[in-house]
Amino acid sequence: MKFLYDLLPVILFFGTFKVAQTNPDSAAALCNQWLGSGFQADQAPVICATAAAIIVSLLQIGVKFVRREKIDPMLWISVAVILVFGSLTILLHDEMFIKWKPTILYWIFGGILLGGSFMHKNFLKSLLGNKVSLPEPAWNILLRGWIGFFAVTGVLNLIVAYTCSTDVWVNFKLFGLMGLTLLFTLGVGFYISRFIPESDSEGKSR
Repeated sequence: MKFLYDLLPVILFFGTFKVAQTNPDSAAALCNQWLGSGFQADQAPVICATAAAIIVSLLQIGVKFVRREKIDPMLWISVAVILVFGSLTILLHDEMFIKWKPTILYWIFGGILLGGSFMHKNFLKSLLGNKVSLPEPAWNILLRGWIGFFAVTGVLNLIVAYTCSTDVWVNFKLFGLMGLTLLFTLGVGFYISRFIPESDSEGKSR
């Protein structure tokens, strides 16, 4: 459920884009009514999708405030990035800003991990060390792996954004990036399982 909750802005972005794409003229009229003026039919789907993603991201923060729940730093960063790049997309009528958003987000996460390593801090270990017991070399391998993953996926997103249509990029944003993240996470899980004592795994299976 938490995974789906975190993905809600991405899913809503995709759904809104596809719905607006079926009737771009109506979507453009809606954008010109609520978001300013001068929006063309070919711009409307991504503009509507961007506005929807901004709204749901702010609602996520608001719900956590109302429930007095702790807001993860990653959520703060994600909301800040969508606000900045989403607002620029709408204000400047330029979809490339929202296309840069996943890359900036991935590179921020990778930069945080990389910066921590220069300070001899493994933020992955700080985050997961109380849940998973791993030898120090394994934590370092995981750290380098995630830094590399964030760097590569950020570049891959830009390649798709600049070489493919917006429709292809929207599909890649949901299915491609999410699929790559799931596959990499599964790979991390298999790697971690090597260090789980057999007795522990048998006990959990029971």
